[in-house]
Amino acid sequence: MENKIKLLLTEEPNEFDEETVRFLNNKNFSIYYSSKDGEDLLNKIKEIEPDVVLFDLFLTRLDGISVMRHVRQDSKINPLFIAFSNFRSALLEQEAMNNGASYFVLKPYNIKDLTENITMLINTKNIAVNNSFSGNLNIEVKVTEILHQIGVPAHIKGYHYLRDSILMSIDKPEIINAVTKELYPSVALKYETTSSRVERAIRHAIEVAWDRGDVDVLNSYFGYTIHNSRGKPTNSEFIAMISDKLRLQLRNAS
Repeated sequence: MENKIKLLLTEEPNEFDEETVRFLNNKNFSIYYSSKDGEDLLNKIKEIEPDVVLFDLFLTRLDGISVMRHVRQDSKINPLFIAFSNFRSALLEQEAMNNGASYFVLKPYNIKDLTENITMLINTKNIAVNNSFSGNLNIEVKVTEILHQIGVPAHIKGYHYLRDSILMSIDKPEIINAVTKELYPSVALKYETTSSRVERAIRHAIEVAWDRGDVDVLNSYFGYTIHNSRGKPTNSEFIAMISDKLRLQLRNAS
């Protein structure tokens, strides 16, 4: 039987009617509750080890952002944090995202719609955590070698984002057709950043490679791109070309 998604909420049980609770149970969620107190929430997180924490940013004793900071210090616990607030504040939203929130919603929220987003976030997190291509470390080494050959410096963030994106694309080829909806969010979750930052860092890494890289090596991977007027490949083209070449090598070697 499939494991249920453990959802911890800073809501009172009576805030959900029976239909909503039944809906969540049918959607494979186990529901746990915490008071609107940060220390109580922190203790419940350590006790339950939930998959998802849906919490109010404004809590007594410890606020929501402080709770996330405390949890991040414990490497054994790594839930998805979804923050909510009664009012919109771009500054507050950015602060929440910078401190570990994966999603931000305004209250009142529609729990039925939100569960779809939670399920998507869980799936992308699993891709990010488990994308070692079935545990084949040789593939990771090969991707690393290729990025070095192409001329992507290992010290820039885009290097790490590219490496993980290529590994994900090898493991799940269809993800290249959902770059903004699935691939970037997967990488962002792993590195606790945002999709837009992942996209910009990858673009910067490609530009650096084009300025510094070995022309012969670039030709071997991106010949058509270099030889016509289109310029550098897009992020998705770069990832797809490398992952396709490695996937073909794996197929031929098997």
